[in-house]
Amino acid sequence: MELTGFEPITPEQREEFQREGILLIRGALTERQRDRLEKAVDRVYSEERDAGRLKPDGTLHMLGFLPHDDAFGDLLTHGRTFPYIWGLAGWNIYSHHNHLDVTPPNPSDKPPAWGWHQDGYRQNSDPESLAGDTRPMLSLKVAYVLSDLSRTGRGATKVIPGSHLSNTLERTDGSDPRGTVEITANPGDAFVFDRRLWHSRSVNHSTVTRKMLFIGYTYRWIRPLDDMPIDRDSPWWANRTEVQKQLLGESPHTANNWGVGWDGYIDEKIPLRHELSSRGLLDRSIPWLR
Repeated sequence: MELTGFEPITPEQREEFQREGILLIRGALTERQRDRLEKAVDRVYSEERDAGRLKPDGTLHMLGFLPHDDAFGDLLTHGRTFPYIWGLAGWNIYSHHNHLDVTPPNPSDKPPAWGWHQDGYRQNSDPESLAGDTRPMLSLKVAYVLSDLSRTGRGATKVIPGSHLSNTLERTDGSDPRGTVEITANPGDAFVFDRRLWHSRSVNHSTVTRKMLFIGYTYRWIRPLDDMPIDRDSPWWANRTEVQKQLLGESPHTANNWGVGWDGYIDEKIPLRHELSSRGLLDRSIPWLR
């Protein structure tokens, strides 16, 4: 049975995410979906290589990749992953940041640079009032694995489960911090993670080229991180659903939800809220969906 993307997650899944900061979704993509996405990635990689825009080591880190293929745009509301996005962050969201990564094998014996970080950039330092408190989530990402990362050493993402609840991470002398886990995933797997989760890309010492797609979601009152120009007269835009258009930044207004708990104003025409409401998913007993 094909999922719609509007099947709610369970309380147990939500609790696990809040505890660990990450959820692994095995077999998120069908083989047909994965193959189509990989071919699109290979095409984009060839175009960027021919244009001389790869890094010297052949890696590609392309921001704002979604408009480059219909298959990329469809990921915004993918049936196996989208329930975690609105189920964890609510309906007042959009995609502010997305990137396509291709990492060829790296034969160098040079020790990798320290790459551990939390996503969010200035969200981690600007709010002075949050000093000493656990920072808010504010955004989360879905990572789609297109190549075989089922063994360590293939450039997979490293994470420290539960570290999203800590604002700091002690720097080590080149070794991974305590509690590090390298996400070994099969082609077609995906994982959702809290932006605060401390994570790092590892070095690809294998013969397998790492290919991954990352889509970040945040609240619509936060500015976008990526320059992602969209031709609204293009077939690509015409093929997007109303909910996908919201997730691409299309909206009449961002300040549409205030006064929860009293007679405040909520714009019922916001596509994702309207979709959830029409499916009976806006239960007032679930406060993050109000």
